[in-house]
Amino acid sequence: MKSKQVEFSSHTGNLALMRNFVREFLNGYPLSEKERTLMVLGVDEACTNIIRHAYHLQDDQPIALCLEDSGDCLRMRLRDYGKQAPLEDIHGRPPELIKPGGLGVHLIRSAFDKVDYILRSRGTELVLTKRLQPQT
Repeated sequence: MKSKQVEFSSHTGNLALMRNFVREFLNGYPLSEKERTLMVLGVDEACTNIIRHAYHLQDDQPIALCLEDSGDCLRMRLRDYGKQAPLEDIHGRPPELIKPGGLGVHLIRSAFDKVDYILRSRGTELVLTKRLQPQT
């Protein structure tokens, strides 16, 4: 299994570097440009949610991102050590409700085939899975 990992602090200035890290990892996989872009934006949104909700905008807290290729799918694991949200509270607002905020969860769920929130003894692990189409 191929994997790459990066750790960074919860400073929003690190998000551009994280997006480049994910984009670089996705190069060479049988994904459309739209799929790639949605996946990068989905991970960015998840990191933004960690910064905002788990770390309450503290910019010096750790975030770990592990990118994995298991052959038939790609997994992106985001780990934080901040405040946990009850799993039933993790949902987006209805997309037809026009107002700022709340669409990030919808974006994440549309970019990935499976989204799992795992509550750890400290913090949360978010596992984003994208199935790869077999190459013909």
